[in-house]
Amino acid sequence: MGTGPSPLISLRHVGKSFANGAVRALDDVSFDVRPGEFVSLVGPSGCGKTTLLRLINGLIEPDEGSVEVMGVRPRPGPDLAMVFQSARLLPWRTITGNIEFALALRGHPKPEQLRRSKALLAAVGLRDFAEAFPHQLSGGMQQRVGLARALAVEPKVLLMDEPFAALDAMTREVLRGELLQMWSRRRMAIVFVTHDIDEAVLLSQRIVLLRPRPGRIDEIVDVDLPEPRWEADPRLLPAFAALRAHLWDRIQTMGRSGLELDELARAFPDGDV
Repeated sequence: MGTGPSPLISLRHVGKSFANGAVRALDDVSFDVRPGEFVSLVGPSGCGKTTLLRLINGLIEPDEGSVEVMGVRPRPGPDLAMVFQSARLLPWRTITGNIEFALALRGHPKPEQLRRSKALLAAVGLRDFAEAFPHQLSGGMQQRVGLARALAVEPKVLLMDEPFAALDAMTREVLRGELLQMWSRRRMAIVFVTHDIDEAVLLSQRIVLLRPRPGRIDEIVDVDLPEPRWEADPRLLPAFAALRAHLWDRIQTMGRSGLELDELARAFPDGDV
């Protein structure tokens, strides 16, 4: 569990099933996320990474155990923001309008909406596209808007579900650097789901490695690499290579049950598990 400040997010012996109990997604999962900490969830398909995000966001509730965010049962609100694999922008609003909409829902006055929108669009390199509509932007640019919109409300917790998975390699590289810089300045807690081991090691302070059948914690790994990582690339360091090799070896040796993964796929064709 680690030592230091009291956890901002706390999961204790969490279990979750779907399809009337036929599919066990999570079993006895316990870990903490401290204030300002960047934690990645990694593991094979079907290990419950997205389910964990939905539990932390309060979109679903555990069948067993407890999930607490800031000491209470979580529910969607201004302290929790989520970024998905697709940006999910409002197509009839401009880029500025999308960010202002999120702020309006939180009760911010119009001048404050405009000020924050301008500042965040500049931070993600989209100042010149403020009046563009989503369909006029590339996938990577849309994802930048999604990140800016999530950060606009200054959440204490940012949940990210494979936000860069659908992007090309160069765009992923740029957005990883921007995310690290914004996290370093704002220090919200981030829980980041990814299938990319290199991405997890590059971004995270700790990695929660999950194994399927059902989702359980295999181990929690500390990532001790030099900061700031967007300036000095740690991927050239022996420590990075060693940690990457360790995680890859653990995933390879977990073993898979094709039957159980097929059951998950049939029960959740949209990848909700």
